[in-house]
Amino acid sequence: MMLAAAFVLWMSLLLVAHTYVLFPLLLGHLARTRHQNQQVFAPDSPDLPAVDILLAVYNEEQVIEQKIRSIFTTTYPLDKLTLYIGSDNSQDGTNALVQRLAAEYPGLRFRPFQQRTGKPGVIEALGQEATAPVLVLTDANVFFAPDTLYQLVKHFRNPAVGQVGGNILNPEHHAEGISGQEKAYLERENLIKYQEGVVWGAMIGAFGGCFAVRRACYHPAPASFLVDDFFISMAVLQDGYRAINELDAVCYEDVSDKLPEEFRRKARISAGNFQNLVAFRRLLWPPWRGVSFAYWSHKVLRWLTPLLLVLMLLANVVLVVQGAGWLYQLLLLGQVGVPLLLLLDGALRRTGTHSRLLRFITHFYSMNAALLLGFWRFLRGVRTTVWEPTQRFQQSK
Repeated sequence: MMLAAAFVLWMSLLLVAHTYVLFPLLLGHLARTRHQNQQVFAPDSPDLPAVDILLAVYNEEQVIEQKIRSIFTTTYPLDKLTLYIGSDNSQDGTNALVQRLAAEYPGLRFRPFQQRTGKPGVIEALGQEATAPVLVLTDANVFFAPDTLYQLVKHFRNPAVGQVGGNILNPEHHAEGISGQEKAYLERENLIKYQEGVVWGAMIGAFGGCFAVRRACYHPAPASFLVDDFFISMAVLQDGYRAINELDAVCYEDVSDKLPEEFRRKARISAGNFQNLVAFRRLLWPPWRGVSFAYWSHKVLRWLTPLLLVLMLLANVVLVVQGAGWLYQLLLLGQVGVPLLLLLDGALRRTGTHSRLLRFITHFYSMNAALLLGFWRFLRGVRTTVWEPTQRFQQSK
């Protein structure tokens, strides 16, 4: 029993270390001698393709006007650009704002839905109306730079490229909440996605807030799926196309500063991740293939980290009870003691004291708890795909 427990403990620790530390280090090493796709359209090329932008919204009156204006204030030819907005039965002033701006921008098409449909359903309906060879999917709170669209679309001159992800930056954070930790996490994710693209042509999941996809390999997510952007990304790879991240395709998003809001969002995404894991299980084998190795290393092991942490703790308890040496006692102390630092972080926060290190510990364990909750919801069965916008800075000012 001690041998089995030791194997479970060290293997679980190795897998967690691989997804969070070893894989990023290996990827950085492999990417040093590789370059991004060079077969691109010039900014003034007459062959730049037409682009249809798909945007599903629900109660986004605080950001929708800025979003629309950021799209049409672009270096991309306006005569090749159409924005399709679907409002999922918004109950605030979103619809009125979009209708007013539609009179100002001829390239804007608006479709209000009378009943809640869920984001995948809205996007699928808009996709059926769109006709351009390139689709750009985005979120209401992600604002484009003037050349964002060009930087995304330029890569489609290469017929092997099926998807291009945007580089979403988070311009501000507050010490009081977790926005600083979320900002650091997203910046690291951007780099990993870029490196996966240059090494294997296999970015594992574009950020849903901004990405472009070739219509020829665009597969809308089933209406029952919670995370439609990941489904679309993995379908591109399953079709044999390349998926890359373009760091010059800059856009801006405000991140959530409230732990409960981010926990709710992560738990919802987690349930959707496991839906996608089942749908794209064929991409997991053989594990030494570039796409499969990146999928296992970047995503699957990270989704399984909460279960691995529980296995580590249970195995360590067995070893200590069976009389294992001081090393296992020390490991058990760490596994119990480090999570207790969440209580210290909470107590200090109430006094107005904010420790960046403690907040990273809070962020790590909270997000893994959200992953675990999402896994449980997946096992019980997803009941609805309707969503509420995450409260971010513009709603809290």
